[in-house]
Amino acid sequence: MTDATSEATAPATEPSARSVLVVTGMSGAGRSTVSNALEDLGWYVVDNLPPQMLRPLLDLAGHSDERLARIAVVVDVRGGQLLSELKDAGTGGVDGPQVRLLFLEANDAALVRRFEAVRRPHPLQGSGTILDGITAERTMTAAVREQSDIIIDTSELNIHQLANAINELFADDDAPGVRVTITSFGFKYGVPTDADMVADARFLPNPFWVPELRPHTGKDQDVSDYVLGQPGALEFVERYAEALRPVLAGYQRENKSHATIAIGCTGGKHRSVAVVERIAGLIGAQPGVVVNVKHRDLGRE
Repeated sequence: MTDATSEATAPATEPSARSVLVVTGMSGAGRSTVSNALEDLGWYVVDNLPPQMLRPLLDLAGHSDERLARIAVVVDVRGGQLLSELKDAGTGGVDGPQVRLLFLEANDAALVRRFEAVRRPHPLQGSGTILDGITAERTMTAAVREQSDIIIDTSELNIHQLANAINELFADDDAPGVRVTITSFGFKYGVPTDADMVADARFLPNPFWVPELRPHTGKDQDVSDYVLGQPGALEFVERYAEALRPVLAGYQRENKSHATIAIGCTGGKHRSVAVVERIAGLIGAQPGVVVNVKHRDLGRE
């Protein structure tokens, strides 16, 4: 059994070709946060699975392809039913998936504080107090906790710290720290509502007014050469990419796994497209960053 403390420094077992992680623990200890963090890491997450369905899922995982190589199963369990299902299912044989059990817990004070903050009763308190429900649940889950491979105490962790702990335990060495979508757009069609950062390429001359360039787009070499050859264009591209370096590094530290950067011009056809194509290459070269390029308004009249 691995006991991951609030600092989450304990190493986890390296995942096999097919891995199943069963996530359970105390109500209010952070199962939803762990579920979201694992999903961001590329795990296929099954939430609120009844323990009786665990064995069919393990059978499925044992015959799955790479798309289901890593499955996380979030189970709300009280008592020994989960252990019996795991024992009956085993690990699927030599070629079956590796199964690990992650248990989340927190001290009484932290759990009481969390239930009071959301103004919800503990599922086991009945006509008693929140603390009565916590005490009953701790007794009912003691056997599961004892058999767990990894235990994380979330008493002193906020949701970002817990997500970081999951990243440290379960992220692949080559998993990106942040996925960046960088998109071009036309201001006349509106700024993308999901953009985290917006830059304006309208300070550059518009190829629209050059007859031989007007039918082309910023993805074409002649337009790209024209746009990036303007005074200040390459300086802007290089300095903006450099300015984003500490931002994206900070996103990784704060467990913000996705970011959208939007760069606009008037119609989203020439200048913004050329600038996005060049900046994307510079950003994608930064450690831990994976870039996806979109041109929102390319093709509009």
